[in-house]
Amino acid sequence: MKTFEDAAKANKGKMLFGYSDIAEGIQERLAEFVGINESQLPTLRAIVPNGMKKFECETKPADLTVDIISAFVSDVMDGKLAPSLKSEPIPESNAEPVKVIVGKQFEEIVKDETKDVFVKYYAPWCGHCKKLAEPWTELATNIAQYKDLVIGKFDATANEADGVEVRGYPTLIFYPKDNKAGVSYDGERDVESFTAWLKENAPTIVGAAEAVHEEL
Repeated sequence: MKTFEDAAKANKGKMLFGYSDIAEGIQERLAEFVGINESQLPTLRAIVPNGMKKFECETKPADLTVDIISAFVSDVMDGKLAPSLKSEPIPESNAEPVKVIVGKQFEEIVKDETKDVFVKYYAPWCGHCKKLAEPWTELATNIAQYKDLVIGKFDATANEADGVEVRGYPTLIFYPKDNKAGVSYDGERDVESFTAWLKENAPTIVGAAEAVHEEL
């Protein structure tokens, strides 16, 4: 704390310094937002209001000095550091019809230009998300024959991805092969509606239908 206090004085006017526990109330919410738990304490993080981007100082707490903290502050302010994104561990097995997508694999799975990917962004505590779980699994099971069409789920309370801002749960976004910026789905949330929409908008299904038509 003495080093941290000295660094706060040395960087007055550059960045607001503060400290927090993770135990209860607003402190617990802050820990959830930043993506830390008790096993990671103590840790030094920075938050930039523009985009609410979060940054982690990689120096071990015991090795921190005023100069190291000051350099960290400068690098964050100058845009020299990549934001730190929350992520659950990569699943050891991902063989279920609905693929689990975590922050560390978002680019690999969702931005794969050889695949159409339909993602459900959800929160485990959300009632609407729980209601959608069964239809989402049924959809994934029904279209399993299309190997290049992925139905996935992304726990947005435990994972983050660059450029993704989830404002409500569940949020459904389709990432076709030819548009990895993503297309929001705003239709009815039932298997029939999902299927009909994909038949019109998923290059994988549209291409397969055209190939069958040409053969006939």
